[in-house]
Amino acid sequence: MARTESMPLLAHLRELRRRVVISAASIIALSVVGWVGYPRIIEVLASPICDLRAARGASHCGILYINGVLGPLNLQIRVALLTGVMLAAPIWLYQIWAFTAPGLHRRERKWTVLFVFIATPFFAAGAILAIKILPVAVRLLIGFTPSTLSNLIKFDDYLDFVTRLILLFGLSFEMPVILVALNLAGVLAGRTILGWWRIAVFLIFLFAAAFTPTGDPLTMTLLALPLCIFFFAAVGIALLVDRRRAKRTALNAIDDDEASLITPPEAI
Repeated sequence: MARTESMPLLAHLRELRRRVVISAASIIALSVVGWVGYPRIIEVLASPICDLRAARGASHCGILYINGVLGPLNLQIRVALLTGVMLAAPIWLYQIWAFTAPGLHRRERKWTVLFVFIATPFFAAGAILAIKILPVAVRLLIGFTPSTLSNLIKFDDYLDFVTRLILLFGLSFEMPVILVALNLAGVLAGRTILGWWRIAVFLIFLFAAAFTPTGDPLTMTLLALPLCIFFFAAVGIALLVDRRRAKRTALNAIDDDEASLITPPEAI
């Protein structure tokens, strides 16, 4: 929904409610996939700690446990919702962009569609990277357990750790897409973004250090370095867009000047 004119506060709140409802409904609907595929998803999530298939009938996976009568049901619901969030990423990413993008005109609506098509693979790439480094992070952190102690891991807490890691990486990878989209919409200039590079690099490493669930330098670096690369790639794209926009503006100005020189003869 393009907003070409100012909207009162209540209208903004109604639009926000509508987009939140659409996002929530899409997540709940796609959570059915996670509910049906729950056994296989649990095997994949637990693989950094224990091979559940090999452990069937054995006891060497006792390090993972579920607590309480409602624990298994709560775990399945949370796994299903996590799957719904990931599968519904194109829908709720579009809803976020459509609500926060300031005053897009009709000719700029195409950037909204382009944003969704680009943002979704970036979110997926961040989530896949998080899953790839998950075994390394788990082995590194569990390795700090003293040899004289046992480290029993509650699966609910482990799932919280995995969820934060996946969402953190996925949402962080959206940063360059948002910068380019705002530049295409004419909100941010490429030189403005480039002028922020020192602050941006500092904030990226600070963000990675503060919000990475593992807290170890390896995971922090694996998150921060791609974000720095993506930031400078976004700056380069924004500068190219600004250059093309400036050339187009200059050509239009020349055409206007030439047209103004051709004046019709005055009627006598």
